[in-house]
Amino acid sequence: MASPVVNRPRSRRWTGLLVLGVLALVAALAFPLLRESRARLRARGLPEFGALPTFRLTDQMGRSFSDADLRGAVVVADFIFTRCPTVCPLLTAKMARLQRQAREAGLSSVRFVSFSVDPRYDTPERLAAYANTRHLDTSNWSLLTGPLEDVEATVLEGFRVMMGRDADAGDDDFLSIFHGEHFVLVDADGRIRGYYRVLDDSDGLESLQRDLGALVHAVD
Repeated sequence: MASPVVNRPRSRRWTGLLVLGVLALVAALAFPLLRESRARLRARGLPEFGALPTFRLTDQMGRSFSDADLRGAVVVADFIFTRCPTVCPLLTAKMARLQRQAREAGLSSVRFVSFSVDPRYDTPERLAAYANTRHLDTSNWSLLTGPLEDVEATVLEGFRVMMGRDADAGDDDFLSIFHGEHFVLVDADGRIRGYYRVLDDSDGLESLQRDLGALVHAVD
């Protein structure tokens, strides 16, 4: 009578394939959780520099825009003015690059905001022209202006970023305007989580990209 032992290798082979399939399924299910865990750990490790300031300004379309419009979103902010012939075009180009990378990475909840530090000159119309000239995507990027005292309170006291002009300078002396060149990262709870130098430090933009992704994935 033939021994049934000859069927055992096939049984072991099917058992092995089943085990491998289960392991592959577990790995597929666990990978997003591990990625989320890493994102949460990185997000928790970021410093906190206080809360997003309360403000009410005007965007490039002439619409009222306040901190409430950013609630629940991860935000990247910078500080520019349209007459700036030096660093501002570079900051704007860096912001546009970061916006494209965020979109490509599927980070749809990110908002971008540029505050004019020359608000007496930078009317909504001039901000709109600035955006159009540079082909900026304003679907999730707002350029803001308003009364000088309101902008100063927002930038200086809220974001803790410098802005001003030489004391003896006239309104037409735009070369006397100075301001901080950092990008500022704000989490979805309205807490400032980082300041990044992106012009002369290539690591600054890369660090911002990583931290931005971590904050978004931590709340997804």
